[in-house]
Amino acid sequence: MSNYAILISGRGSNMQALIDARLPGRCAAVISNRPDAAGLAWAAQRGVPTAVVDHKGFASREAFDTALARAIEQSGAELIFLAGFMRVLTEPFVQRYTGRLVNIHPSLLPAFPGLHTHEAALQSGVRVHGCTVHFVTPTLDCGPIIVQAAVPVLPGDSAAALAARVLAQEHIIYPQAARGILEGRCRLKAGRVVWAGDATPATLALRVPARE
Repeated sequence: MSNYAILISGRGSNMQALIDARLPGRCAAVISNRPDAAGLAWAAQRGVPTAVVDHKGFASREAFDTALARAIEQSGAELIFLAGFMRVLTEPFVQRYTGRLVNIHPSLLPAFPGLHTHEAALQSGVRVHGCTVHFVTPTLDCGPIIVQAAVPVLPGDSAAALAARVLAQEHIIYPQAARGILEGRCRLKAGRVVWAGDATPATLALRVPARE
């Protein structure tokens, strides 16, 4: 798979990390469900094709997803990276792109799925937090895990401080995982993530940065 699309809803900092990583293949499109998404201008300035499929213009999630799939197909993308795309995708859409739809989530899944993960981590009292790159399945934030990064929860942490520490790791592991998929070293097989040689490289399985 050489062509990929990135879906965003806002500034798209993970989108920027993916594009800056100079991944193999071509970014065929950056697509947003919000016409005012700041990431669209960033991508356009770098010569990346952009498109908007405004969810407000559709009466149902199914109609939106149909239009979104059409935009993806028109771009020629074979692989899709969700990068802060704030829409819950329908089951038919997810199944259409099984093994080709990837997301990054700001927690160590399966802990803290959904929104407000950093607040939830602080309230729970965990000592370790992080982020997860995973293949998308119809069940929200429950897809097979590709790679994770762990960060410490420090005394006196605020949600914003913890989020910033996690985001720095997102920008590292998402391009690593994307490169593995684009190079054919990582794929989804029978519901499991497999790497070339049927072993996940130790450097990708779990990133644990030195304590700041």
